[in-house]
Amino acid sequence: MLYEHSVDALDKIKDAKLVKAVYVYEAPLRLWHWVNALAIVVLAITGWFIGSPTPTMQGEASDNFLFGYIRFAHFAAGYVLGIFWLVRIYWALVGNEHSIQIFVIPVWSKHWWSEVLWELRWYLFLERVPKKYIGHNPMAQLAMFMMFTVGMFIMLFTGFALYGEGLGEGSWADRLFGWVISLAGGNSLQVHNWHHLGMWLIVTFVIVHVYAAIREDIMSRQSMISTMISGWRMFKD
Repeated sequence: MLYEHSVDALDKIKDAKLVKAVYVYEAPLRLWHWVNALAIVVLAITGWFIGSPTPTMQGEASDNFLFGYIRFAHFAAGYVLGIFWLVRIYWALVGNEHSIQIFVIPVWSKHWWSEVLWELRWYLFLERVPKKYIGHNPMAQLAMFMMFTVGMFIMLFTGFALYGEGLGEGSWADRLFGWVISLAGGNSLQVHNWHHLGMWLIVTFVIVHVYAAIREDIMSRQSMISTMISGWRMFKD
């Protein structure tokens, strides 16, 4: 099962006196992770300026295209995010067992929920000895599912719905995502609010995610950040 990949299983894969290593994240998944991270940074910054425009620029309007560049960067990053999300879904189907973790969570398992609660106590410094997992720990798996699976669909759907409104009725984005605005009673401002709130939730999650990765690197004696670069998870005794 996905949640049973504990450090005990490493002894059957590779044995070493001080460090054990397991290849976890394949190259396409790692590429998606870093492209996704860059796209989110661009989207968050440009989205902020779109939601809170800069003061009027000096000179003739025809001489300034700053906001046009901001919108172009936002739209381009949105396309990149959407295309790579489709690639990520494909890789969840054809990649190794760890690639599907953020799409499927065993909510029916009492053991899995007990592990989630254990990890919560660990992050709150109420547990002293860390558990080690080859893939995501159960709490991280749940957080990734909520923010990067459910959250990503919401951001892409609302974002392209607003984009389709700008392209005009009958455009490809309007045909595929216009129903989102209809779901909001035809109020595109409401969709914008959903999109804006989603951005802040993702930004908050990214901050927590980076903190947790660095914390685990230090306290649980297993690699986190370097694993998403090399694909190998290292375990120290």
